[in-house]
Amino acid sequence: MNTVLVVDDEPNYLIVLSELLREEGFEVFTARSGGEGLGVVRENDIDLVITDMQMPGMDGLALLTSVKAMNRDLPVIMVTAFGEVGKAVAAMRTGAYTYLTKPFNNEELVVNARKAVEHYSLVRENRRLRDEVKARYGFANMVGKNPRMRQIYQLIEKVAPTPASVLITGESGTGKELVARAIHFNSPREKAPFISVNCAALPETLLESELFGHEKGAFTGAASLRKGRFELADTGTLFLDEIGDIPLTLQAKLLRVLQERSFERVGGSRLLSVDVRIITATNREVRDEVEKGRFREDLYYRLNVVHIHLPPLRERIDDIPVLTAHFIAKFAKLLDRPNLEISAEALRFLMTLPWEGNIRELENTIERAAILCSGNRIEPEDVQPDSGGRPAQVRLGPEIDIERLIPPDAALSDVLDSIEERMVRRALENASGVQTRAAERLGITKSLLQYKMKKYGLQKKSA
Repeated sequence: MNTVLVVDDEPNYLIVLSELLREEGFEVFTARSGGEGLGVVRENDIDLVITDMQMPGMDGLALLTSVKAMNRDLPVIMVTAFGEVGKAVAAMRTGAYTYLTKPFNNEELVVNARKAVEHYSLVRENRRLRDEVKARYGFANMVGKNPRMRQIYQLIEKVAPTPASVLITGESGTGKELVARAIHFNSPREKAPFISVNCAALPETLLESELFGHEKGAFTGAASLRKGRFELADTGTLFLDEIGDIPLTLQAKLLRVLQERSFERVGGSRLLSVDVRIITATNREVRDEVEKGRFREDLYYRLNVVHIHLPPLRERIDDIPVLTAHFIAKFAKLLDRPNLEISAEALRFLMTLPWEGNIRELENTIERAAILCSGNRIEPEDVQPDSGGRPAQVRLGPEIDIERLIPPDAALSDVLDSIEERMVRRALENASGVQTRAAERLGITKSLLQYKMKKYGLQKKSA
């Protein structure tokens, strides 16, 4: 039920208005002064305030100002006498939803009250969704503890508040658009539009119209004027995905927009000005494209003010457990399976795969496993990825800090033997003691495996 506060110093008028609104289904609070009404707003969840303009002490205009200071979105309808229209106009400038001049009919009041509470409901829902989006793309919710990823988060945090153009590179599926959205929703432009265009998905003629819009009759099929993505993104952020695929002819026009912040629609001659932040992404080596003459060097430098490169998942294998946990929690909620979990064996298997599709492939694999697994436990047979599942050769690069695990006075031979013994033991456990499978996992011959088993005193279980 929508709640309405009616404020008026005339008791009879207060009774009439409150009874009318109750009959129309509103829950009504009343107050006989501006100060009393302000207390009601402070202590209750009010959807609409209807206040008389002329009251002793705190008048309607002062009450409006105080209410807006507490909740700028809460609608306020002013009720004025005929000679107070000037004050009503001042109230509208202060943020009043509308004003009614006495005498008014009951239907006029009810219609305006319903419109006001509907508007307030939409504003609150929009704010809730915006807060959810901002939380989703906030730094605290970006998944990954790998040192290289932490450096990227720090870079995003530094560049987000600035107007700088950002070029995001990385293989398909590494999360380039997520980074672009994180930059936008943590910038001063967060309340403005975030518009995304996939430059590889459209042919040149359509891409130009998509970016810059077109006038009516500009080409066959242009039956009406259409705004382009630059106009739609005005005051916000325009994300150009797969920028490496944009044709050379359009690159010149894009460079002009970046330099002059203005452009014409296709078929038009009027110069349009925009204030847009540009974020671009590509899975290509743009520098190589420049050297081959397929990408303008001047445009490259305009776009590449700040460069963020996202490493493939195979180079941040230490993030696979935390990413897996994140996706399991996500799909457990979506599928209403609160006890969903993954076995240690399945998680170890995930860490041996090449993940050619990167994070997107991992998410897809976990979603499928969550749907198809028996019970609430994901096992190795449930996590066979689309890429085929041949274990990747894992290289311990600088992203895995193993130095902190090695005592400073340890001898090299002791460290190597310790690691080798653990890897052999783990391979045998994962292969249920089957030496052929264990040797294949380790990338060595069966005879070499048997030698190492004897070296470390590991029991021979089966051939």
